Amino acid sequence: MKAITLWIALAALAISAPTDEFIAAASTKHGEFGGKAARFLVEHMAPSDRESLTAGFLTENLNLALKARETFPWAKDVPEEIFLNDVLPYAVFDEPRDPWRADFMAKAAPLVKDAKSASEAAQILNRDFFKLINTHYNTGRKRTNQSPKESMEQGRATCTGLSIILVDACRAVGIPARAVGTPMWHDDSGNHTWVEIWDGEWHFTGADEYTEKGLNHGWFTGIAGKADATDPLHSIHATSWKRDGGHFPMVWSPESKAVGGINVTGRYAAKTAPVATTIGIRYFKGLERVEMDGTLMAADNKPVASFRTKAGRADLNDMPRLAVKPGEEYHLTFALGGETLRTATFTPAQVEGGILDIREKDLLRVQRP
Repeated sequence: MKAITLWIALAALAISAPTDEFIAAASTKHGEFGGKAARFLVEHMAPSDRESLTAGFLTENLNLALKARETFPWAKDVPEEIFLNDVLPYAVFDEPRDPWRADFMAKAAPLVKDAKSASEAAQILNRDFFKLINTHYNTGRKRTNQSPKESMEQGRATCTGLSIILVDACRAVGIPARAVGTPMWHDDSGNHTWVEIWDGEWHFTGADEYTEKGLNHGWFTGIAGKADATDPLHSIHATSWKRDGGHFPMVWSPESKAVGGINVTGRYAAKTAPVATTIGIRYFKGLERVEMDGTLMAADNKPVASFRTKAGRADLNDMPRLAVKPGEEYHLTFALGGETLRTATFTPAQVEGGILDIREKDLLRVQRP
């Protein structure tokens, strides 16, 4: 019995040794704030990280985070609490722990050298960083929660992997950043992850979805406005390194509470006007999404709305969403090869999950009079 007790004590000591070494080194090199930063990182890290990460890994991450705070003008004035929670951490979710910070700082710093604010720098990174690393949206990625290295090796990721990359790129140059998402949209049409950056307050953007309109614009704003703060499945959460009791619900690991989270649904619902009943449209030729112009038609064959479907790097849930009236009958028409093709007639209630996936092979030819 004594031998077992001694073994447990020695094992606990071995686990704590790297973090103790890390905290001591941070205090020696960076003084009181360095020690505080190291203790914060250790206090809120996942138990598995305590067992697997080395003092060297943690030290490099902290040294580079503090270097970014000293180097970039927008980083100097970031409040201490936000720096610790949203710049210092070496991970976003439960992705594999890569030492990404040195590489991302080297890549991102030249891109943002002329930026005057964190917002401007974040916009530049969202526009140019994914091109630089040649990594874009593709559902053929190996898994959802890829590390930056895994995504770059494949050149592909979905919204979660892309958000991890953008958060890390921002943090590498001292911009506070976190991932935000919902496990499921209100109409059960899917989940989504995006990014928030802090520049006096939190602003959102879609990862690898740069728009000249600036921050706080995205294809998902309308549907995000229908999120329900009281329903864990249909609410919106932001990641947090600090653990205050909440957690980020990860759809790839639904039972896990390993990642801290904050319910931020109110910020999105409050800024968005009520949204009408809508249906989303995707167009497939074989297994591939393609861009196609179409028209929503009423039962009397009068056009209601025109639209263009999305494909390629657009998120699978990024699609035209058309306002419809419950109980009314509609169909869609498409011009293809000199012919007009149409879908069967449907009502909004018949559209499962609020999304119509159009298969070109199933379209009907419109009979001309």
